[in-house]
Amino acid sequence: MLRLRKPPLMLLAALTLVAASALGPTPASSQAAAPQTGAETADPFGEEVTLSPKTIVYLKGQANWDSAYDTLVEAFKTVNAFLDKHSLKADGPKMTVYTSTDDTGFQFQAGVPIAEEPKELPSGDISVGKSPAGRALKFVHRGSYDAMDATYDAITNYLDEKKLEAKDLFVEQYITDPVTTAEDQLVVEVYVPIK
Repeated sequence: MLRLRKPPLMLLAALTLVAASALGPTPASSQAAAPQTGAETADPFGEEVTLSPKTIVYLKGQANWDSAYDTLVEAFKTVNAFLDKHSLKADGPKMTVYTSTDDTGFQFQAGVPIAEEPKELPSGDISVGKSPAGRALKFVHRGSYDAMDATYDAITNYLDEKKLEAKDLFVEQYITDPVTTAEDQLVVEVYVPIK
């Protein structure tokens, strides 16, 4: 499904190498611009934010890029089932933290923020922890998961132009629930923690 999508951490590693080299400024004609995917309002693109840590229940897993979206949706269904079983309420949008990537796939944490830790701690692949915190850049994608390639290309150009180095993780926060929203109607906030 995501054959053309670049693995986020590999993308960021490449950006780190480019930013560290002395390439000079990017020509004005190729400067990054927020991709327009039919949205009438201007979404944040490269807005600096400070992420606050949130307690999350998450499923650790791995997937290949061809089945990424379906794997993440199934992971969120598993987390939802855990929350329902333990009468826990979500306290914010679902998120995916990419923890490792390569050319064929990635490792992830598919998490849901909660207001308080569960009385009974999970076991197996489900865990309780904290979401990433600190300085990050915020980007917004609207549309299908497959179409995120254009957003990631624009992020790459933006970081290159600004000569910024990214940390070794990447967060997608889903403003529309990927479990219940049609894939082509997604709204995703992409957070790139920076050094």
